[in-house]
Amino acid sequence: MTATYTWDVFCSLDGFGSYGEDGNWGGYWGKQGPEFLARRLAQYSEEQRLVLGANTFREFVGFMGTAAEVSEADDPVNSRMTHMPTTVVSTSLHGPLDWPDATLVSGDAVEVVARLKEESAVPLRSHGSLSMNWSLMAAGLVDRVQVSVFPVITGETGADPILAGAADFDLELLESHTLDGRIQELVYRPTLHA
Repeated sequence: MTATYTWDVFCSLDGFGSYGEDGNWGGYWGKQGPEFLARRLAQYSEEQRLVLGANTFREFVGFMGTAAEVSEADDPVNSRMTHMPTTVVSTSLHGPLDWPDATLVSGDAVEVVARLKEESAVPLRSHGSLSMNWSLMAAGLVDRVQVSVFPVITGETGADPILAGAADFDLELLESHTLDGRIQELVYRPTLHA
């Protein structure tokens, strides 16, 4: 049996995964609340392996800091993420990585993740890593797409459209949750559109 792979991604209502330098939104676009943060912590507290591309890994180290710099009391979600077993797929990074339980794997993401799915005893979860996950979806390796839609439109400052480089997919809705009365979490099973 192969491990389940979930691609977890945040976006604004207009589909942007972040905002440009001119935006002053803050993390989570400033819309996170206690329900959302508790759900994130619960999801990331389950036994699983995090899979990141090089760019997302660099961004995480840039805004989260190293594991020694992330306080569980101040930010339990990011603290948990930095301490999860993590595979970083990259052809540009060189080790060692300043991340407690990270393994750097060089190679094609499709081959690396296909092997991980076969070998892993725990589910796999990726956050962000847009271009890597577009190629994994096209290869049929993404079992679940979890999209958290924040109640903002970033028409002027939006950056990183989450699906702009993806192929065409049909989606089967598996779960939906409204968190803090404003954030939509939608979980889909993607199937390449024929």
